Amino acid sequence: MDVRILSRLFREKAKSLGFHSVGFSKAEELTKEAHLLEGWLNQGLHGKMQYMENHFEKRIDPTKLVPGAKTVISLAYNYFTENQALDPDAPKISKYAYGEDYHHVLKGKLRELMAFLKEQIGDVDGRCFVDSAPVLERDWAKRSGLGWIGKNTILITKEQGSFFFLAEIILDVPFHYDHPISDFCGTCRRCIDACPTDAISDDGYWMDGSKCISYFTIELKDDIPNSYKDTFQDWMFGCDICQDVCPWNRFSKEHSTEAFKPKPGLLETSRNEWEELTLDVFNDLFKKSAVKRTKYQGLMRNIRFLKKD
Repeated sequence: MDVRILSRLFREKAKSLGFHSVGFSKAEELTKEAHLLEGWLNQGLHGKMQYMENHFEKRIDPTKLVPGAKTVISLAYNYFTENQALDPDAPKISKYAYGEDYHHVLKGKLRELMAFLKEQIGDVDGRCFVDSAPVLERDWAKRSGLGWIGKNTILITKEQGSFFFLAEIILDVPFHYDHPISDFCGTCRRCIDACPTDAISDDGYWMDGSKCISYFTIELKDDIPNSYKDTFQDWMFGCDICQDVCPWNRFSKEHSTEAFKPKPGLLETSRNEWEELTLDVFNDLFKKSAVKRTKYQGLMRNIRFLKKD
């Protein structure tokens, strides 16, 4: 099948499954990105995320993940919502974690896309990824023209801002490849100035992961350093600050995915109720949720850290 026709049919199928953007890149080693990643790791900016040091060759070369790979397909899926906690003093959770774990929801859709490809062209060798393997997803999304990597190091689009999940399919089939687009951050530095822990470098485009609120509240398993007391602005799981202040997110649109809607009771829970959260309530409230990653003990550590002395 002609690669342009195949690319068009795939886009149509992906959009019918809810993906709002699809891009195609040639599967090849990311030489420039490899140097940047190596420098970032050598500076220790990944904190205690030791897994970032693993499988370096696979991170920079998709053919190490799928032998004979010809294409990296990047897909974006909206999760933006204007819903907020009813109690303005309640600890906050990142929008992406309001509903069911996106890993499971998107993996199912990617499997449908793989099945669609096999129906169209026969045998296909490929793998699907949703933020759970050594794939430089933002770099591939940038290469395929989905958006640009902003000063907050998050992929941004002119059409829908940055509140979306990224997913990839790496496979041994050629497509009609796309190209990167321009950077539209300009002189804006709202994300840099708004970050309460100074995780974003003064010039932007460089993140000290070990200072990010999301790192502290999700990745870090040790005690949170007291030097960051009173800087979290009530974030107990993740952080949306650098996205909330981004001017491009004025174009974000409310998602319509049932699985991503807030769990019943999540936004109705008051600050006092969060502080007195029991294990049983935690398990019920966050069943099939990405918040499970931090576990009950981790979430309670975060909540206690937010308490005023």
